[in-house]
Amino acid sequence: MKKVNMKPIGLQLYSVREVLGESKESFLSTMKKVSEIGFVGVEGGLGEAVKFGMTAEQYKELLDQLGLEMITGPGPKHDLSNIEEIGRLKKIFGFKYLFGGFGWDEFKTMDSIRKTAELINRMTAAIKPHKLELSLHNHFWEFDRINGRIAQEYIAELCPDVKFEIDIYWATNFGANDAAEQVKNFRSRVPILHIKDGMMERPKDQPFGGPMSAVGAGKVNVKGAIAAADPKLLKWLVVEIDRCEGDRMEAVEASYRYLAANKLGKGSVK
Repeated sequence: MKKVNMKPIGLQLYSVREVLGESKESFLSTMKKVSEIGFVGVEGGLGEAVKFGMTAEQYKELLDQLGLEMITGPGPKHDLSNIEEIGRLKKIFGFKYLFGGFGWDEFKTMDSIRKTAELINRMTAAIKPHKLELSLHNHFWEFDRINGRIAQEYIAELCPDVKFEIDIYWATNFGANDAAEQVKNFRSRVPILHIKDGMMERPKDQPFGGPMSAVGAGKVNVKGAIAAADPKLLKWLVVEIDRCEGDRMEAVEASYRYLAANKLGKGSVK
C-alpha cells in the first residue's frame, strides 16, 4: 500500500449526542473529553452550545481553548433562508465547507435525483459569494444503483460545484460496494472522509442495518479507503458512530486510537 499522507482527525459530535445535549455541565465535560482523546476538530456542537445559553462567539472561544477546529458549517436550508446566517458563522469559525445531505426519498428514482440535483445547484450558487463549498454527506441510498449506476454518480455529473464528504461505511451499502473503490470513484471531489466501521449487516427488520463498531473493529476497508483519497484535496478524517453496542464514548476513543496507532491520521495525542 502506498504511503498515506496523514490528515487531522476530527469527530462528528452526533456520535456523542446524548451526553452532549444532557446539560451544560455534560456538554462542557464532553467537549473537554473529546479534546483530551486527541481529536483536533469537530463537526456540530453549535446547536447544543446555543441551547445552553452560549453565543456562536463563545462556542468558538471554547473550541479555541480546547484546541479544536470547526471542520464544517451548517448546510443551506432548502428554501435558502439561512445563507446570510451561514456567512456570519463563517466569519466567526473560519470554515470553508458546509455539511449537507438528503433523505432516501430524494434518491429513489431518476426524477427525484434530478430534482435533488437542481436544489443542490441552487445551494452551491447561493453560497458561492461567501466563498463556501457544499460537501454532501451520504447514507446508503446514494450508493444504491439506479439504472445500473451508483446514484451519487448522477449527482456528480449534474452538480459540478458540489463536493462529497464520503461516509465510508454507508458507501459500502452493506457490503455491495468496496469503500476504497467508491472513494477512488469520487476522489477529485472529496475534501473530507467520514470514518465509520461496522459489520455491514442488514437484518430484514432493520432497514438501516445493525449496530456500528469502533473504527478498526468492523469489516470496512478503512485503510484502503483513506489511501484511495487524493492527498492534495483531502483535508480531514472525521470519526462518526451513529449507534453501537456498549459505551459510545469508549468506541469513539478506540476509533481515534486505531487511526493514530496505525498512522492513518494525526491528532494531538499519538
